[in-house]
Amino acid sequence: MSETRSKVDLHTHTTASDGALSPTELVRVAKARGLECIAITDHDSTNGIEEALAEAESLGIMVIPGIEMSTDIPRAEVHVLGYFLDYHDQEFQQILEQLRDGRRERAERIVEKLSGMGMSISWERVQKVAGKGSVGRPHIAQVMVETGYVSSLAEAFADFIGRNGPAYVERYKLTPVEAVSLVRRVKGLPVLAHPAEIITVDRLLPDLIGAGLVGIETYYSEYSPETVEVLISMADEYGLVPTGGTDFHRHGNGGYGPRHPGDTWVPWESVRRLKALAAR
Repeated sequence: MSETRSKVDLHTHTTASDGALSPTELVRVAKARGLECIAITDHDSTNGIEEALAEAESLGIMVIPGIEMSTDIPRAEVHVLGYFLDYHDQEFQQILEQLRDGRRERAERIVEKLSGMGMSISWERVQKVAGKGSVGRPHIAQVMVETGYVSSLAEAFADFIGRNGPAYVERYKLTPVEAVSLVRRVKGLPVLAHPAEIITVDRLLPDLIGAGLVGIETYYSEYSPETVEVLISMADEYGLVPTGGTDFHRHGNGGYGPRHPGDTWVPWESVRRLKALAAR
């Protein structure tokens, strides 16, 4: 594996969901850092893609239209990435809107729970932090840091609003198979995100592949070389495209670690194989 900075990042977020940079800013940062290809994979939203594509055209960098969808299995979440999808599909956009509505309703209930625990979190401030993006738990966590209830986003999730936290609230989600099928229905390429976090990944893969899964996120910002090798073997075993990226949300650590676009090495071969599948 090369030790030089990657020219590819297939997992980034913008202010269209819970990223800190606008699509234009993200493309400019990626270009400045020597990247030649990024994918915009906002949570349950494609609203940042058009802006990113326009900026990418002027700067000569490739932007892959994508998405990241959160799905549920018992006692855990599974995230599905989609690439080269027809994001203009109206039915697809209606489903995304329903998912974003679920995020907003869940966020409101979490704020209510925190208030009942003595943490006065302003819903108006949460909305302002989210801006035009899809409001979610990271925005609540940021306000919790601002108000001094926690010292970091990581603490907010670990102690209060994460899946096992006292203020956690479930929301409407698809199943992993439903998300994979949906991405395929809009001519996209579904990829399993950060699979090392999923204890039952071996049991999930056959059903996901049956629904149309084409890839698995092998190169990821938090993975050790040993984990990457295990996932490469898994990709080879199941005939999946090994993809990867930083899962970039913001500069600095802020609970996401010191991730910057291109910090995680991803081979250009991942882009080549995805493009070949998209062209079929």
